[in-house]
Amino acid sequence: MTEYETITSRANPKIKAAAALLSARGRKETGLFLAEGARLCADAAQFGAEIQTLFITPAAAKTYSAQFDAVRACAGSVYYIDEAVAEKLSDTASSQHFFCVARQKEASITPDASGLYVLTDRLQNPDNLGALARSAEAFGAAGMVVCGGCDPYAPKALRASMGALLRFPVVKAETAAEGLRPFSELHMRIFAAVLRPEARDIREVSFSGGGVLVIGNEGSGVGEDVLSACTDPVIIPMAGRAESLNAAAAGAVLLWELAGKRAPQMHRKS
Repeated sequence: MTEYETITSRANPKIKAAAALLSARGRKETGLFLAEGARLCADAAQFGAEIQTLFITPAAAKTYSAQFDAVRACAGSVYYIDEAVAEKLSDTASSQHFFCVARQKEASITPDASGLYVLTDRLQNPDNLGALARSAEAFGAAGMVVCGGCDPYAPKALRASMGALLRFPVVKAETAAEGLRPFSELHMRIFAAVLRPEARDIREVSFSGGGVLVIGNEGSGVGEDVLSACTDPVIIPMAGRAESLNAAAAGAVLLWELAGKRAPQMHRKS
């Protein structure tokens, strides 16, 4: 195994700088993010993230040798760390002791009028954001616009997305009105999940072209600026006493329905 410099102090400046990326402030100030886990780091490498530094324990380098080789091949620098240092960088209960510092992508989306997109309006829970991105990728969405709320590079969001936030186009906008503007200019349909009398059962909505699905804040739903731009307020019919699903579950159901209307074979049994 190739020998690299080993860092054993949790107070090492490189370790302190990497650990600061666990906070939204640290990521915003530097434009960097910290990925944890063999698969997530390998996804970052495979899908074009600029990896500045790889931190890994020697044991993890052996256990995850294929991912280690892939990440170190494009990393600017590589350091071995001991387990105590790895715990300072970790945001999980059971760490794989495999981390990389990478630059956030400056992604952009040029809307295709025939494409399906997802826009989040002030989602606060990173698990919801990550799970929604995973569903969006699975059901063929062309991209995601994150408007306010939690950071798509938050460690929990990245893990919940299983790498989807690194694999397909994700852009950020300050407000939902700003994020919706390019789609509205193309006169695309805008679907918003709302608990309002005028909302239509998603199963009864016809859809074959392009559109944007908006998922709102977990507590307050979509904002008034979204409602004013919305062409299709929709609702998921519920049985029992439940009034709603959480944002990630609702998004998955709505995406399944919309994607299936665009490609009916998705709803057929094999």
